[in-house]
Amino acid sequence: MKKADGFTAEEKAAMKERAKEMKAEARANQDRQAGENDLLAKIAEMEEPDRGMATRIHEIVKAVAPELMPKTWYGMPAYAKDGKVLCFFQTAQKFGARYATFGFNDVANLDDGNMWPTSFALKALTDAEAAKITELVKRAVR
Repeated sequence: MKKADGFTAEEKAAMKERAKEMKAEARANQDRQAGENDLLAKIAEMEEPDRGMATRIHEIVKAVAPELMPKTWYGMPAYAKDGKVLCFFQTAQKFGARYATFGFNDVANLDDGNMWPTSFALKALTDAEAAKITELVKRAVR
């Protein structure tokens, strides 16, 4: 069995990005536009198809849950409720994955018995996936 060498370069970069975000977080928490500007700048840096999916998810979240604060989290678009990240988008390119991810943290009200999904793989964002994301975000913010 090979011994783990520690964090990957991608993981280290994500942690550095998060450290920068934490410094700017107080400003973003008080200023919705600053948080949204940071989020949109990160989306603009993405490659397709992730950029298109992140843009559409941003539009969905703004329409369905305008009370959520847009921000970045580990360099990815995220949306917070009461200062805690509720949902986020992670690009496929970030960690060399074969799909992007749309996920929820434990502050999301998605409980369904003793087991439920908290993240979803995305290879494309058609109207069917957009409808599912819309319903999940609506449930999550209740």
